[in-house]
Amino acid sequence: KNIPEAVFSGCLLFFLAAMTLVLTAQHFGLLWIAMEATTLASAPLIYFHRSRRSLEATWKYLLICSVGIALALLGNLFLVVANPNEGAPFLISKWIEQGKTLNPHWLKAAFLFFFVGYGTKMGLAPMHTWLPDAHSEAPSLVSALLSGALLNCAFFSLLRVYQVCLASGLEKFAREIFLIFGLISVFLPLFFIIRQMDFKRMLAYSSIENMGILSLAIGFGGGAIWGGLFHVLNHSLTKALLFLVAGNIVHEYQTKQVFKVSALSRKLPISGALWMIGFLAITGTPPFATFLSKFIILKAAVSQGYGIIAAIVLVFLAAIFIAMAKIFLGMFQKKDAVEIEPAKEPLLAVLSPIILAVLVLLLGFCPFSFLEHFLKKTATLLEVFL
Repeated sequence: KNIPEAVFSGCLLFFLAAMTLVLTAQHFGLLWIAMEATTLASAPLIYFHRSRRSLEATWKYLLICSVGIALALLGNLFLVVANPNEGAPFLISKWIEQGKTLNPHWLKAAFLFFFVGYGTKMGLAPMHTWLPDAHSEAPSLVSALLSGALLNCAFFSLLRVYQVCLASGLEKFAREIFLIFGLISVFLPLFFIIRQMDFKRMLAYSSIENMGILSLAIGFGGGAIWGGLFHVLNHSLTKALLFLVAGNIVHEYQTKQVFKVSALSRKLPISGALWMIGFLAITGTPPFATFLSKFIILKAAVSQGYGIIAAIVLVFLAAIFIAMAKIFLGMFQKKDAVEIEPAKEPLLAVLSPIILAVLVLLLGFCPFSFLEHFLKKTATLLEVFL
């Protein structure tokens, strides 16, 4: 039996409010409280189905993310110790202004604790272990929010701390950390996707890979940063599309197992087409916007002197494309000779994924000069664009 709709709706609204607070908070303490609130609000949403597996996923999510948030709290404490001005307000803008006066050793320690803490919530490897279970067991709507919104909130929290490192002259140190964890996060999911039997878990590992790309974008610096901001938008739209379509598939086939789903092109023609569009988009296939954002990041990496790392990332992305193609095509194609009657697909079940698919496609064709200007302006406001 599922949790009551009133509880689900209340937690969902609280979850959305907490994520909004993360993005608007101008105080490191309030930012930390908001990130913890997202954990508490989303836990009942993951436990929606009240099954044994969802209970395990919920506890795993609570324990791992709470430990991560506790480490981020220590980061706040070390950040206070790094400031020689006692009683200084904990506003993010003030900390940036006083960046040159901060003790670099304590600030490095603070950044490491922040990175592990918020990086856990972001799903960076090897702190990612909660993410596949939570995304797999949660309702598809919740999975879309976890992957398309919550991970971005954690990434934004890391950018806030990165701002302070920039102001204090620790840019190189911070970028090296982003590069290391970014590479691990792009590399590790490949081995889980290759033999993955649960298509929602596959999408979760894809989220880890894309969080790794965002981490690499910050690590590369320069033009890769606004390319990373562009990728934040593209990944959110694409992953929401895929999880919503995954919900339609689970509803019709009553399973998340890859080998039990076939002939999507016949059984669910609209959802099947959207499923393949989502696959092409999430793997960075042109003309989708995800191709542009990945191209911008890797091109900037080469211009910044990270050509070898860019080549390694390309190899990983190609391998992930092949592994995911095997799963998506196997589900889309017809595996037997039995005639299959198309199922009814309610308009409300496919309307949102269609809108998301159109947006991802249009972003690949939109006036790029306007989009580039907007993203660079956004990056300047965040004070991470150099």
